[in-house]
Amino acid sequence: MKLFKILSLFLAVGLFVNATTDAPKVADPAKITWDNLKDVKFQKKWYPEEKMYILYPNFGPGVQKLSNKEVIIKGYLVPVDITTNTFVLSAYPNSMCFFCTGTGPETIMALKMKKTRRFKVDEVQTFKGTLKLNASDIYELNYILDNAEIYNGE
Repeated sequence: MKLFKILSLFLAVGLFVNATTDAPKVADPAKITWDNLKDVKFQKKWYPEEKMYILYPNFGPGVQKLSNKEVIIKGYLVPVDITTNTFVLSAYPNSMCFFCTGTGPETIMALKMKKTRRFKVDEVQTFKGTLKLNASDIYELNYILDNAEIYNGE
């Protein structure tokens, strides 16, 4: 009887260890570059509420597979409104940004920071967060990094 209890205990421990090691693992964040985000085409669409044409994104399959995934990306910071913790991450320094030089909207993304933080213009940082694709809210950027935080490679 004692042997049966010992064997039952080993079996239970073995099943527990096996169950915990076979549990699905959370995927590591995808390290992406701004080139990954170029898989998008834009068409002009009339928005009557603003009485103007606005570029409407059609995200390609390469970008769509990144939607709602945790990603890591490096870029230049552009503080938009430090009182509301609003920042833009850009593929280029502020002097070469989308609004100034005619590069596309795919070269910027909104940072929705996990914690309040201050940054300097053109500070280069790497961020980790959940990539959101926006094709409907004209008052928001097409790419949004949600729950963004500085990534130090850890």
